Amino acid sequence: MEATDEIMCRPVDAFNPLIATSFQVACILVVSHIFHLLLKPLGQPGPVAQLLAGIVVGPSLLSRIDKVKEFFLQASSAKYYKFFSLMCRILFMFSIGLETDVAYLWRNLRVESTIAGGGSILATILGASVSWFLIHALKVVKSYFSFVLFFIAILANSASPVVIRLVSELKFETSQVGRLAIYSSLINEMYCIFVVSLIKSFYGWRKIGNAVLSGSSFVLLIFLYKYFANWFNKRHLNSIYLTNSEAFVILFLLVSLSIYMEWGGFSSIMICFLLGMLFPREGKTFRTLMQKLSYTVNTFIVPVYLGYTGFQFDVSNLGDKVKVLVIALTIVLSTACKIAGTLAACYYLKIPWNDGKILSFALNLKGNFDLVLLNVATSTPDDQWWTPEIHSLFLTIIVLNTIILGPVVACLLNNEKVFSMYHTCLETIHPDTELRLICCVYSPRHVSSHFCLISALSGSSTAPITPHLMHLVELPKKKKTKLMYHQLEDGGQFSDEEDYGRNDALEINDAIDSFTSETKIMLRQGKVVSVFSNIYEDVCNGAEDLRTSIILLPFHKHQRIDGQLEGGKVGIRTTNQKVLRHAPCSVGIFVDRSQTGFQQPHGSQSVQNIATLFFGGPDDREALACSKRVALHAQARLTVVRFLHSAAAGGETSWINNASHKNEEVIMAISNQGTENEIDNAVIESFKNSYVSTGKVGYVEKYVNDGVQTATVLREIGDMYNLFIVGRGGRGHCPLTTGMSDWEECPELGLVGDLLASSDMNINSSVLVIQRHRGSETDRGIIDE
Repeated sequence: MEATDEIMCRPVDAFNPLIATSFQVACILVVSHIFHLLLKPLGQPGPVAQLLAGIVVGPSLLSRIDKVKEFFLQASSAKYYKFFSLMCRILFMFSIGLETDVAYLWRNLRVESTIAGGGSILATILGASVSWFLIHALKVVKSYFSFVLFFIAILANSASPVVIRLVSELKFETSQVGRLAIYSSLINEMYCIFVVSLIKSFYGWRKIGNAVLSGSSFVLLIFLYKYFANWFNKRHLNSIYLTNSEAFVILFLLVSLSIYMEWGGFSSIMICFLLGMLFPREGKTFRTLMQKLSYTVNTFIVPVYLGYTGFQFDVSNLGDKVKVLVIALTIVLSTACKIAGTLAACYYLKIPWNDGKILSFALNLKGNFDLVLLNVATSTPDDQWWTPEIHSLFLTIIVLNTIILGPVVACLLNNEKVFSMYHTCLETIHPDTELRLICCVYSPRHVSSHFCLISALSGSSTAPITPHLMHLVELPKKKKTKLMYHQLEDGGQFSDEEDYGRNDALEINDAIDSFTSETKIMLRQGKVVSVFSNIYEDVCNGAEDLRTSIILLPFHKHQRIDGQLEGGKVGIRTTNQKVLRHAPCSVGIFVDRSQTGFQQPHGSQSVQNIATLFFGGPDDREALACSKRVALHAQARLTVVRFLHSAAAGGETSWINNASHKNEEVIMAISNQGTENEIDNAVIESFKNSYVSTGKVGYVEKYVNDGVQTATVLREIGDMYNLFIVGRGGRGHCPLTTGMSDWEECPELGLVGDLLASSDMNINSSVLVIQRHRGSETDRGIIDE
């Protein structure tokens, strides 16, 4: 392409084009930041502000001034702009590929493809139908097929970087609709790129040769990346990240292949994305690329790229009535096709109307591959129909389309009801649907115990799990350093952050790599550095942003070599109490006795015996819901132990025969009208019919009168199981636990959980205490001290 042909150009302008380009980038960043500050209170995301910033700096406003125009719009500056745009496009598409959730993409490929294809197919049909009008209106006399292909690609394409950026800015990327919008736009754009590249490859033997060579180089680079990733991971075992030179090798290979493809007349967007998506996920090579690219791409590259898109817009192109008519017709046609086609696809997939509406508008955003098509047509001598007027016309269509529809999408996503529609507890999630959770760890000791829980909860291949590991680090007193930047170690730009918990981070990273390699479960990592009094805020905010259903916390005590629990930092206990009170979802506290208790089911030769203790109440029902997922693991044997009052020994509750979806309707109806006991009975009977009657789970009833007899039963069964799962509380005035509060030591575990964690019980099993999400302030049991 023209951008790669002019890398070594030598301009003879009055000003150095490189200086002009750098100053333009700085102006776009500053103006976009100002617009973002002004538009953010109105709910408008960054992409809208960045496009407006480019329009303000460009020939529509500031560049209409002669001095500014002379500085910015030089003859050779466009070549630099195109080259920098190419570099930006390579890096952010590779970054998008790295951040892609491959498991989710494949799991929902049919749904995403149907949504992406709905609008594209309709746009292709209508675009081909009305292209004759544009041919006459724009006086195209040659290369009709190229013009029709170009026009259809403009209508059908969705700009995935714009969609991703807009959805991420609004903290919507972790929701079901947000992810569908992201991956549908990616599939849509990759499809358009593939079709256009396939057609262009048959333009001549040289094109075919370039296509074959590019494809072969792409396959070779995949294997090279795998080799380099494994090799770099084994080097410098005491470092968290790669050195700058090692990271440069990865990016140099990427840029080299992309430039060759652009020179051969093909877009490198798809190749960069696929290389990022297929890059090995294990080890510090992947972590380094994510660390280096994420901040740079989101803070500088994408804003500059979108700003340059707006910079090319010229309002003077709207002066001709015919052009205005063509622009209006194209925008209306593109929007109508995408909305109608996407809504039809959502109706076929039985996606709710509100979600379909959001998807239809989001897939209308443009500003990536369509811009590449503009540059391709400009630099292709065979397309004699292409003129500067047509270039400006279609560029105006692309910019106005995003400027108009971007705020519409933002307004739809800012609807509070949309954000509130996610599962905040396990009881409302079907065992076969995705489970999103956060595991909080303070040290490598906590990592292995949480891996055991993740392994147990991911037992079924049909029940996807998305775990996030959050490393919590206490912020120490500020350290002073006299080292300059160039005196830091290679890769030292991360030194300030990684000095906190550095040694622990090395062990945690190694443990994650081993766990991922053994179980094939991808863990997303995060790190929080804060004082203990504020860590709970980061945990709760992270759970809300990630839309998790449960937060797993470590108990503040740990097991010694002799098997007894030893007290840890008081700050950990205080954080647990605050998270229990403020969490936006359910919370689990894990008392780890890994030496004598629960072990990781994956790769274990022995079966792990697990017991769920059910006394009644919302927390015990949440614990039972958690047990449903554990019961699906092949190496876990679950038994539900229900405690009943002795007075109820003579009465037998009848079973609910239908264990299908109707059970949920019965339970919900009872929850609105009945008592807690009736809800408990309905849940237990539904669980029996679904799991106990099929032989998947054991079921035992224990009859007791008070807390003393309950403690006796717990001592009797204490050595029979590796793990106890129990609700924290929420039982009201339960006679089954009467008197147990007299020896309560850790209220955050509840009466039963505290008893099981007590050294006086002499129990060797691990304990998982679960609290269901509290819907109101009055429901929360732990007060903030």
